[in-house]
Amino acid sequence: MTAKNHFPTSSGTKRYFHSVVLGVSLAMLLVLASLIQLAAQNTVDKNATAKTRALNENLKRIAASGFMFGHQEDLAYGVGWVGSPGRSDVKEACGDYPAVHGWDISKEETPNNIDFVPFNSIRQWIIEVYKRGGINTISWHVDNTTTGGNAWDTVRTVKHILPGGKDHEKFKERLDRIADFMLSCKVNGEFIPLIFRPYHEHNGSWFWWGKGNCTEAEYIALWRFTVDYLKNTRNLHHLIYSFSPDRSKLDPTDLKGSYLYGYPGDEYVDVLGYDNYMDVGISWNTKSKSEQSADFIAGLSMLSTLAKEKNKAAALTETGLEGVTNATWFTEVILNPIKNNPSIRLAYICLWRNANTKHHYGPYPGHSSAEDFKVFYKDKLTLFQRDIKNMYRTGKPLTK
Repeated sequence: MTAKNHFPTSSGTKRYFHSVVLGVSLAMLLVLASLIQLAAQNTVDKNATAKTRALNENLKRIAASGFMFGHQEDLAYGVGWVGSPGRSDVKEACGDYPAVHGWDISKEETPNNIDFVPFNSIRQWIIEVYKRGGINTISWHVDNTTTGGNAWDTVRTVKHILPGGKDHEKFKERLDRIADFMLSCKVNGEFIPLIFRPYHEHNGSWFWWGKGNCTEAEYIALWRFTVDYLKNTRNLHHLIYSFSPDRSKLDPTDLKGSYLYGYPGDEYVDVLGYDNYMDVGISWNTKSKSEQSADFIAGLSMLSTLAKEKNKAAALTETGLEGVTNATWFTEVILNPIKNNPSIRLAYICLWRNANTKHHYGPYPGHSSAEDFKVFYKDKLTLFQRDIKNMYRTGKPLTK
């Protein structure tokens, strides 16, 4: 009795295995596509717009190529000028615009921000930067809701503006005003992705949201309420949320642990940043240049490592030397330490503003640091407006 052949014929075997291989290959491609899509959606806001998700992912990716250069209110004014169309101290110093532009939206109940820049103008500059392919980041030196004083009025208010507090409804009015402004930042009906950096330098005591002026639990509650209110109540889905303690208040023996003071959780933060004026030449730091450089490197290495562990972008969200009193500051203090330490992977650095000849942090034509800044600009590690592309698209080359 001949046993039944339960196996395909020779030609059938080939067809069978071809179909299996094809099926496996298609399945692998679908899994890979799903993983890529999941990575692109790794934002605080799971309903974030496609371009916001892409920007968030690209902030992580671009650190492999270099770091983007940013400047606060670069288009609004500079040394010796205010509100001149197309002007930029940075562009006039090197021939190119910054890749990242910082803005502040405090004094949101008035026509002008804390630096007397009209909100209507800020909106137009945000649109201009976006159309060029650049990136906008927003800070908020928000006034004390309880007293009516400014951000530096340290009378306790956090407990009063949280849900259930006596000033909670007044604080929500503030949130509504900034929500309205950020919702107005759009092109052809499409919202412009914005990096929002509220309640910065909270580990210092100089702001009302700072350490000693509220508890750590209150700070975390404030951050979480703000994020939840903006994305869930006001339906802002074009924000990337940036956390930024101050370097001067980090414990050098426990950089990571002290950095995480007040951290609201991975589900509430997209970008790990910090502000560092301490290690870049400030007058009150009595350490030698080499010691400051070592601290600068250690802090940014920690930040980069932590960001990688958490799958976040890392950024030096504020830095600079007032007056740029060191003629080789850009290459000596910023570029070379980062260049010589590949453990540092930053999406961007952002210098503070250029208000006048004494209070400025970026270069301008004729300044003693202008030639050094040109060297800084030409280095392949520094990325300016002309160096970047596709920051709002997924899976595309990011540098030219």
